Amino acid sequence: MSFSASVSAWLLVLLCAVSGAYCLGRVRRSGGAAAGEAVMGFGMALMAVPLGHGGGWQAPVLGLVFCGTALHAVWLLRGGTHHVHHLVGSLAMVYMALTAGAGSGSGSGSGHGGSGGLPLLTGVLLLYYAGYVLLGGARLITAGPAVTHPAGAPPTGSAELTRACRLAMGMGMLAMLLAM
Repeated sequence: MSFSASVSAWLLVLLCAVSGAYCLGRVRRSGGAAAGEAVMGFGMALMAVPLGHGGGWQAPVLGLVFCGTALHAVWLLRGGTHHVHHLVGSLAMVYMALTAGAGSGSGSGSGHGGSGGLPLLTGVLLLYYAGYVLLGGARLITAGPAVTHPAGAPPTGSAELTRACRLAMGMGMLAMLLAM
């Protein structure tokens, strides 16, 4: 791995870990609603660690963790379809963990390579996350400051920070999918 690729990988690890930490802090304030996002952020950070060929344990462990988050997302779907994104993200992470486990063992999902081309599922996920990032970025840019808050709502600026955190994790997913 080149120096610039290593630096990029570690920056992705940092971005995902900070997003996970922020979501973990939101868990206490939101009554656990951000727990899935916190697990996703930390899991993404762990998956992005550039381990080289020494990461044989990583794929099966992360696969199990993200199967658990996928089941949690399915459970949350009973509250409305706005949790579909969590299910897509969890299943995408399972896919990347399995693909990384089938490949060289690299932590960034480098199981694809050679002249085989881009697998259909990877392409679909790339399109989904590219759209998610573009839409999330546009929403973040056009979001004005919140004027009124219902009782118990987070203070001003917190909603924008939550959107920025989600956008950062979406960009992290996009980066990991591009690395496949």
